[in-house]
Amino acid sequence: MALEDHNDIVALETVTSRNQTVAEQSESFEDDNDNGHDHGQDAGPDLPPIDRGRAAWRMLFSAFIFESLLWGFPLSFGVFQNYYSRIPRFANQPYVSIIGTAATGITYLGAPLIIPLVKRLGRYRMVIIWVGWSMCIVGVLASSFAETLPAIIFTQGVMYGVGFALFEYPIIGMVNEFWVARRGMAYGILCASSGVSGVVMPVALEALLKRYGLSTTLRAVAIGIAILTGPLIPLLKGRIPLSQQQQQQQQQQQQQQEQPTTPGPTQHTDWGFLRVPLFWIYAVSNLLQGLGYFFPSLYLPSYATTLGMGARRGALLLALMSVAQVLGQFSFGYISDRRRFSVNTLMVTSTLVSAAAVLTLWGLARTFGLLCLFALLYGFFGAGYTAMWARMGTTVTADTTAAFAAFGLFNFGKGLGNVFAGPIGANLLVDSVGDSDYGATKYKAVVLFTGSCMLASGASALTAYLKPFKATAVRE
Repeated sequence: MALEDHNDIVALETVTSRNQTVAEQSESFEDDNDNGHDHGQDAGPDLPPIDRGRAAWRMLFSAFIFESLLWGFPLSFGVFQNYYSRIPRFANQPYVSIIGTAATGITYLGAPLIIPLVKRLGRYRMVIIWVGWSMCIVGVLASSFAETLPAIIFTQGVMYGVGFALFEYPIIGMVNEFWVARRGMAYGILCASSGVSGVVMPVALEALLKRYGLSTTLRAVAIGIAILTGPLIPLLKGRIPLSQQQQQQQQQQQQQQEQPTTPGPTQHTDWGFLRVPLFWIYAVSNLLQGLGYFFPSLYLPSYATTLGMGARRGALLLALMSVAQVLGQFSFGYISDRRRFSVNTLMVTSTLVSAAAVLTLWGLARTFGLLCLFALLYGFFGAGYTAMWARMGTTVTADTTAAFAAFGLFNFGKGLGNVFAGPIGANLLVDSVGDSDYGATKYKAVVLFTGSCMLASGASALTAYLKPFKATAVRE
């Protein structure tokens, strides 16, 4: 997921509109208490409360539905990949995986571009949501008529990814207006939403593909998403009315002109965190984690089919991974709020346990039971990493706007790994299959590459414990 760049909602009542990716994620909002505001109280007589109340939960629930259905679809691409590999016109195409990685990767990569766009065009954020939502529906529908791989990559991949990024960030921006001190928990819930749909969607897609074929399945998905999410769009409302946001931003700009040295959140992003060594440690760890993270969801169904377990069991493995993802992302997000463990500790735990699961369970698995165990462990610990982006941002800067910008850059890093995963995976696969060999021979290089990326990501996070780097943390 992805999240938005907001100025301090409680202290300055200033709100921009976006969900900084992937989001992905902020702790410096707790500094609002320094300005005399209580996170549990209304910031104004006509505004709903933050971190609680019917309006806050309604907004989070609506965002949850959108995330679960529209983000859950590209994350279930492993089912389509397995199907494409078994039909004649795509059987020998090594770059089929680019379809899935394009849809998800563009969403991550678009964060640094779309967040400022939505911030500048805040008055049009509902229009942006409608445009993005429509692009997703049209992209899926158009892919049902596509006959060539480039056409499918453009419609089911690029078009869907751009559309999702356009409506995702304004929605998360609205969530940011309601959730401040408990934002880690809120992001954990949003991250887990795709896991909830992932319990059902892979199995449902596999059944539809088997019974009705590719074209009918894609059309059914387009119609289903439109029916289930379209009526919810009018319910998407931010906490602060647009007119009040504009008035507050004008007041803030005037105050900044009169008192330019006043500390705290500013209208313009302070990029000073780029000079903080700890940020680059997190950025490298995040890039390496993203580079290896997507391979199991892409290739686990095909891996199961290679071992003779059938397409249905491959879809079940994705469903199990999604169940674990729900628990992992909520747990890591919740724990990061409680601060009983530092962000560094959670990052190291997530990556190293994931690496161990990949290199042992996935590489050596020959039975469905071991693959199930791998799906559960990897889903829980691997997916939990994303839920910590908000706290990673507030660890390297105390400025609210800058923390959101850091979150966007973390999304961008994850997107780079996501986009590269498709072509890298295509070149790592081999034609031969050996049931008794490590990684079933065909997937040996994929398994080793995934595990190595997780190990390298964990090693990067471990350097944050070194005294020179740890001293640069704003808050842990």
